[in-house]
Amino acid sequence: MGKTSQKLTGRRRRRMRIRKKIAGSAQRPRLSVFRSNRHIVAQLIDDQTGTTIVAASSFSSEIKQNPDAEGGKVVMASRVGKILAQKALNKGIESVVFDRGGYKYHGRVKALADGAREGGLKF
Repeated sequence: MGKTSQKLTGRRRRRMRIRKKIAGSAQRPRLSVFRSNRHIVAQLIDDQTGTTIVAASSFSSEIKQNPDAEGGKVVMASRVGKILAQKALNKGIESVVFDRGGYKYHGRVKALADGAREGGLKF
């Protein structure tokens, strides 16, 4: 599905517009969010080398084994943000650039961002 042969969807167009403006580095990586109907995935990416530094998702073992797994998808997204922040702080990363991935900044995306801030990340 190339850009020239197919019309871009709304989310993909918004995502490209956001990505023109922001980029992550090793000191300040990009916090990228992907949201599906059931799960949410967040990762810290160094765009200079194209590598993922830290990742957390709602289908990881930390979330599934958590006994207080009650609550909806918004609560789960908040926990994913806290776990991501904890992993990032362990690697020495305190500041990130937030990439909402073309999604509106509300609901699960906002909950993930707030959870990451509560965990100690700055953005």
